[in-house]
Parts: sequence; structure tokens; C-alpha cells
Amino acid sequence: MKLYKMPLEERWKALEQLVDKEALEILKKDNQLPFEIADRMIENVIGRIQLPLGLLTNLKMNGKKYLVPMAVEEPSIIAGANKATKLTLPEGFTAEADESVMIGQVQLKVEDEKKAIEKLETLKEEVETIGKDLSSGLEKYGGGWRGWRYMMLKTFRGPFLLIEFLVDVSDAMGANTINTIAESLGSFLHEKDVGVPRLRILSNLAVYRKARAKAVWKKDVIGREGVEGVLDAYAFALYDYYRLATNNKGIMNGIDAVALATGQDWRAIEAGCHTYSAITGFKPLAHYYKDKEGNLVGEIEVPLAVATVGGATRTLPHAKASLSILGVKNAKELAMIMASVGLANNFAALYALATEGIQKGHMKLHARNIAIMAGAKTPEEIDAVAKKLAELKNYSLEKAKEVLKEIRGKA
Repeated sequence: MKLYKMPLEERWKALEQLVDKEALEILKKDNQLPFEIADRMIENVIGRIQLPLGLLTNLKMNGKKYLVPMAVEEPSIIAGANKATKLTLPEGFTAEADESVMIGQVQLKVEDEKKAIEKLETLKEEVETIGKDLSSGLEKYGGGWRGWRYMMLKTFRGPFLLIEFLVDVSDAMGANTINTIAESLGSFLHEKDVGVPRLRILSNLAVYRKARAKAVWKKDVIGREGVEGVLDAYAFALYDYYRLATNNKGIMNGIDAVALATGQDWRAIEAGCHTYSAITGFKPLAHYYKDKEGNLVGEIEVPLAVATVGGATRTLPHAKASLSILGVKNAKELAMIMASVGLANNFAALYALATEGIQKGHMKLHARNIAIMAGAKTPEEIDAVAKKLAELKNYSLEKAKEVLKEIRGKA
């Protein structure tokens, strides 16, 4: 199904047999988020923004095919993901994910370290009880309290007693649950004279909530030069920090696009992924190697705190529709999809960079944006200018304006 070759109306018609009709109707509407809802989501609302929402159609993961909504403004990201995933077929990707365990932290300012620890030791059972009680509602979903620990932090501001606890938040992102528990524990320990609570909040470094994905790009499909080129590009990111940042950005192109489409906290995801890259030795989030047949193997491991319930996943109409199109059963499945898409986008970028270069395909897709910047108003004008720029292999704004003027002069 080559959606990119179809007019928009035909795309919708083709999807009617594949996705929930109610979800599709939501996505057809302009300005999907009502002002009344927007005004209650954040402060000082004055408008709404929109991003294009496209589909990755070639993802096969763990033997199942998916249509993956991706919200992004940059051309070539969805095209790259589609090419990369198609090149893995018929096998596709394999993936797995950890349970949805999040970390909460309570920072206590203490004067006497020894006294604070001795006091805390006498309260262990009560801390455990508070944590279990406040997370008991998650137990019917398979989640709940998973324990706690403490340590001393010596800082330029003096010593702090740090309480860290773990909670399986099931299919939620978990911020509200974790923060509620953290604040309750902070107040309790303050009352018991253990220390003065400062920060009481979750950590976005979700190291107990990682997703992993793997794919094989066969040398007979991408060629020996493709295999060697991607490995050389990977080596560049492995040994150079400046390249590492751009390499990991390519991974986040895919992960963030799915996150935005499905109403996730993409800032938390970005923070967690980049910090994870740093603490694992400033290494790329995805790595590549050759198998014994000489095929290219790509693997990725990323912390992903994502949700299929709560928050914006149900408030934003497009997020609800996107999750419906995905057909995921839980947050773990969504995390695996996002990891797979991140790996696909990374491969697509490295493959293009190491072979024909990134600009050839990117600028061809970007030509329509340049046409709009030049002043093209109608779909016909936009397509005509973009086509001419591709023929000329000149994608400058000046040339686009010249072409548009010529087209209008002939009209």
C-alpha cells in the first residue's frame, strides 16, 4: 500500500478498511482540540498548534504488522522510517520491554548524618507501609510498590539523605502517582524529625523501564557497501561526541514523532534517553555489528516511560485516535514500537549519509516546503514548483520564487 502516491482523500478511503472509523474521522477534522479543552489543559491559552500526522506503514514487530502514526514537521523522517522498516521484511523487528517500574526520590536536608540514618532505620516498616498503601490501586493492574532504599549525598550545600523508591505504574506514565508518594513520604519523614524535605519527585531516568529492539538488514538487500557504510558511520558516533549528539537526534526523530502522535511526555523521554547515553559511557543509543553471514545487525536499548492510559493520551483527540490506529494493548507494547521506530530512523539516516548523502532524498521531499515558503498557495502550485525544483536539482528559495512566477505567468 503506497500511501505517499495517493491523494489525501484516497488515503483516507484506503485506511477505512484497516483502522477504526471513529479514529479516522477524528483525524480528518481541522483544529481537533476544542478551545474549551485546551483552556483547561494549560494556562493562559491563546490558541492551538498543529503538526502533520503521517503513517509508518511497513513496521513488522514480533511477527505483527503495525500502522504507526508519527507527528513531525520535518520531511524525510517518515519516508526514512518506511524505507528502513521495509528493508527488514519479511522478518521485521524483534523487541522486548521491562515492566513499568519508575523511580521516585525524596531529598532530605540533614544536620547530623548518623542521627538521620539511625532514625530512618527505626521507620523502615512505616515507610514500606505508606508506599504500599499509596500504590495499592495499581495492584489490580499488575503494578504496585516494588521497594525502596536510601543513601547519603555529600554536596557543596551539605549532606542530604536521599530516599529512592520503585513503583510499577502499569500502563500509566506514572508521574502523578510517584510524585504523590514522594510528597507523602517527605512529610512523614519530616514529622518524624529525620530531615527537612526539599525535592520530592520522580526521576525521568527510567532505567528500570527500558525497551529493546533488534533488526537485521541483509547484505544482499542493502549491499556490502551499505553494511560497511553504516558501520563506519556508527564508529564515528562511538568516538566523537559532536557526531554522537546528531546520531542520537536521528533516533529521537522517530521516537519523538510517535510520542507526539500518541500524547506522551516527549520532554521526559528526551531527557531520559540522552542521560542514559551519557551514563553508559557517552555511547550511541543504538549499535551495529555484522553477523556471521555478513549481514548488518542493529540493536537499540532506551529508557521509555510511556503511557496508554491517563494524561494527554485521552485528553488530546489525535492521541486517542493514534493509539486506536496502533492497536497496542499496553504501555510495554507501545515502548517496543517506539524503540523499533527509533532504530529504523537511525539506520535510515546512517545508510543515507554513508552512501548517497542525506541531502539528495531530503531536499527532494523538502521541495514542497520551499514552494510554500516561496509563496505557492494552492496544492497545484506547490506540486508544480516542487517538481520543477527537483528537475533542476536546485532547491534554493530564490529559484523557487522564479519558478512560481513563471508558472503564474503561464496560467
